[in-house]
Amino acid sequence: MLAACASSGGSKEDPVVGAYFARDLPGMPADPLMSPVENPILEARGLHNPPPRLIRSALLAQHERWAGTPYRLGGASSRGIDCSALVQNIFNDTFRFDLPRTTEEQVQAGLEVERDALRPGDLVFFRPPGAYHHVGIYVGEGRFLHASTSRGVMISDLDNRYWQRHYWQARRTLEPVMLAQRLTTTGEG
Repeated sequence: MLAACASSGGSKEDPVVGAYFARDLPGMPADPLMSPVENPILEARGLHNPPPRLIRSALLAQHERWAGTPYRLGGASSRGIDCSALVQNIFNDTFRFDLPRTTEEQVQAGLEVERDALRPGDLVFFRPPGAYHHVGIYVGEGRFLHASTSRGVMISDLDNRYWQRHYWQARRTLEPVMLAQRLTTTGEG
């Protein structure tokens, strides 16, 4: 079971995202451009940032929190988590928005979105071989946050051949402006 998340790409890469993806994570040296005490959530609090950037920063902060957590079918904690539980936890913690627990229920939430219209915070769904579907959260720049069965919680490229082949659909639970407002009015994710 893998969970996936993708983000909308633009013609220019967001410098925050570029620096984030260029640096090494858990156990690796940090990017010299970003202080180890920097918290993307703090930057996200300012309303001067456009909503996609706010959402992306909050999701990257959640990645920092969950990165490397092993995959466990039915799991919902830092000891092991599956794709739908990860998505549910992140939406609850970051946006104070309750999503259903299972992928089958989550795929019914919100409105369907075309792949080329993805925005940070959209749910992306896959139909890999096997009995289960996979879900993740789009973070932007063609990447999504998910719980991989082989590598645990991670960010993957939506254009990877595997993910392209098994891509199913995307859903928008709330418009980006609403997600950003929930982030800035409820506190740290």
